Amino acid sequence: MFELVESVSRWALSIINQSGYFGIFILSALESAAIPIPSEVIIPFSGFLAEQGRFSFWLVVAVATIANTVGSIFLYLISLKGGRWILEKYGKYILISSHELDFADDIFSKYGSKIVFIGRILPIARTFISIPAGVTRMNFSKFVSYTVLGSLPWNFILALIGFKAGENWDILSPYFRKFDFVIIGGVAIGIIWYIYSHLKRRS
Repeated sequence: MFELVESVSRWALSIINQSGYFGIFILSALESAAIPIPSEVIIPFSGFLAEQGRFSFWLVVAVATIANTVGSIFLYLISLKGGRWILEKYGKYILISSHELDFADDIFSKYGSKIVFIGRILPIARTFISIPAGVTRMNFSKFVSYTVLGSLPWNFILALIGFKAGENWDILSPYFRKFDFVIIGGVAIGIIWYIYSHLKRRS
């Protein structure tokens, strides 16, 4: 798995080297559209290149944030149009009933703004948060607003790390990977708990 991540990272860095801001935009948009491209690598590297004079620091932050928003909107619309229909038709086969969908709708209706904002500043979660937002039909304007508000500080901090660390721009990469495993572990526990509680209610 680490070899795959390293290969993707090297490919992403070469894209930025060759394509500049356009490369940052494409990679950041793809990441927000649920393509596993690590922003924890591409944005600090872009910040480092800004420190070297190749990029403008603020343009790096702006381009990445706009790209995150574009990619998130794409995934939101796909989830809104297709994801909802799939879950309503086939959700029972993966233990998601109409009751669970209604409950999720209610949660996002009340707390969707906070969920999207927090989700956008968490590794891994930020890539997929658009899916439940679309499936639960979260208000589009709120979704876009809080996607921007969550993406902006994330990109600013990562670019600043690369800018300040210079040639050691990837110094925090090992820590981000460890945090990724924490998030994955938390999601796995949540899924196991959900399946267990669902089966327990059935019995």
